[in-house]
Amino acid sequence: MLTLFNYNWQVRSEWFKWCLSLPSEELKRQRTGGMGNILKTLAHIIDVERSWIRAIQGKPDVAIDLDAYDTIEKVEDLSNCYQSEAMDYLNSHSIDDENGMIQPSWIEGKYEKGRILRHLIAHEIHHIGQLSIWSREMGIEPVSASLIDRDL
Repeated sequence: MLTLFNYNWQVRSEWFKWCLSLPSEELKRQRTGGMGNILKTLAHIIDVERSWIRAIQGKPDVAIDLDAYDTIEKVEDLSNCYQSEAMDYLNSHSIDDENGMIQPSWIEGKYEKGRILRHLIAHEIHHIGQLSIWSREMGIEPVSASLIDRDL
């Protein structure tokens, strides 16, 4: 599972670099799907990952104001800040712990830790697909989604 998290983080980093070539207006342009624009969608990916990882660790959720991340640099800083927290957990994660159940503060119900981790992987891949569509709509080549061609 760690390979897929590393894949997502590598692809996310490449999307940050891709975004640097676009004007701010394009990153904030209202679009169909995702969280409505490129910056909010990237910040949302990070927020969801962070919230669920913290819930698995028994830590309180800290709400993120997606509107506050109005530049790609701010979104990338957010990612870098919380990625190390996720990595610390994933490096100490035991397959034996995947069946453990948690009750997140923001949603009803109990959820299996392993299922949450797999959801986080799929969630990011889903939104990265949206970014790829938006990229093609702009006539720009998207970041490669190939896992096979990556050094992971």
